[in-house]
Amino acid sequence: MARPKMNLVVQYACGGAGLPDERQFRKWAGAAALEDLRVTLRLLDEPEGRALNRRYRDRDYATNVLTFAYPDTTPLTGDIAICIPVAAREAAQQRKSLDAHLAHLVVHGVLHLQGFDHERALDAELMEGIETEILGKLGYADPYGGQRQSANLSGGATRRSGNRGTR
Repeated sequence: MARPKMNLVVQYACGGAGLPDERQFRKWAGAAALEDLRVTLRLLDEPEGRALNRRYRDRDYATNVLTFAYPDTTPLTGDIAICIPVAAREAAQQRKSLDAHLAHLVVHGVLHLQGFDHERALDAELMEGIETEILGKLGYADPYGGQRQSANLSGGATRRSGNRGTR
């Protein structure tokens, strides 16, 4: 089976000092691609993150990652917004490197783009297991601290069509 194609554009809207380069983001996103994708990854500051979260989710705070999928596009197309100040705070609180946390957020966003979600407990368990498996293959520790079982990417994974895009 051919590896999915990833067309990724990274926008450093909050400055790029101390952040991984586009090549690294491409590696993380590509590891989570289960189909051909066209993605814009926007790295943003807190005011922009808060504005997006307020506009699209009616929540008046900046969140770590937002995913916007455009269904019925070929290849599947979408935007992922990561709020760098929120991600940096979370990484510090979780005692992990910013790179490890950004890798997790990129993988999380790419899975959302492809229809995975975590609204119900079983869906969350599946998505978190897939995230853990992908991050392990990238050399990162389990982002959930070993509280999840590994999921098999080649079988058993179900996705919801029409439910593309969420936090």
